[in-house]
Amino acid sequence: MDGKSIYSKSESIAMTSNPLLSIVIPLFNEVDSLPHLKKAIDTVLEREKIDTEILFVNDGSTDGSDKTIDRFASEDSRVKITHFRRNRGKAAALDTAFRLAKGKYVITMDADLQDEPEEIPKFIEKLEEGYDLVSGWKKKRHDPLSKTIPSKLYNTVARIISGVKLHDFNCGFKIYRREVLDTIQIYGELHRFIPILVDAQGWRVGELEVKHNPRRWGKTKYGISRFLKGFLDMLSVTYITRFQSSPMYLFGTIGFIVLLAGSIVLAYLSVGWFMGVSISGRPLFFLGILMIIVGLQFFSLGLLGEMISHMRNAIRPRDDEDV
Repeated sequence: MDGKSIYSKSESIAMTSNPLLSIVIPLFNEVDSLPHLKKAIDTVLEREKIDTEILFVNDGSTDGSDKTIDRFASEDSRVKITHFRRNRGKAAALDTAFRLAKGKYVITMDADLQDEPEEIPKFIEKLEEGYDLVSGWKKKRHDPLSKTIPSKLYNTVARIISGVKLHDFNCGFKIYRREVLDTIQIYGELHRFIPILVDAQGWRVGELEVKHNPRRWGKTKYGISRFLKGFLDMLSVTYITRFQSSPMYLFGTIGFIVLLAGSIVLAYLSVGWFMGVSISGRPLFFLGILMIIVGLQFFSLGLLGEMISHMRNAIRPRDDEDV
């Protein structure tokens, strides 16, 4: 882990007990909102009497956020903190926190207070209805159109491709059963697609409408580049969830279509050649050859993928074997 973990003075107690709830808060340059966020969380936890640990992951902040959460840890035994030496992104922060979390349930929320801590009891109630992951739905958003319109487009595409019936895949306000987190790997920008990854493992995914507050402190960390990354990540998730165990279905299908098209082109030119039409130097001839080569390459990729998948499954222990 590219960072360091710092625990409060009650480290030995916190590390051996298993609280009901772990609240995970990744943060990057949110020094102004942190005191207000901590106060709001404390108010809810004290009122509801929830046994909780609070995990702050400082993703390389440079505005003094690190000192603020250090102070939280020194004052509150429930607080655990991790510092990254550089900004590594939200997925890395979440992955680190998921491995550290001890709670039966794990809630993730943003540090900018656009998520409302008052919703925490509602998330627990919804999860206990039988869900394994409950994702927040910011039905009424307080964001500029430059964020809301692309977000709606992204959610629509994700819903169609994945088949997961959620309105807001990328809402940072979510609650998980602890065992769910052991079945998924979060890296790159895949935190946007956690509900899809969880659903692909057979867990039950639900949704809860939540309040979305206007941003009062700091500024958004998302730029135009996230939309290109989101498209590429969508392709990655589609492959992981649909074709990881059978890559030949993807590469073989593409290869077959391209190979068939190339064969048709060359067959057409061959008929013309027998009728005395020269094919020398014709671009269509070279296109047909190229399509044949490309089609064979896709078939080869599919076969290599099947071999890798087979070897991975061969060394994986069976359910009745000791791990």
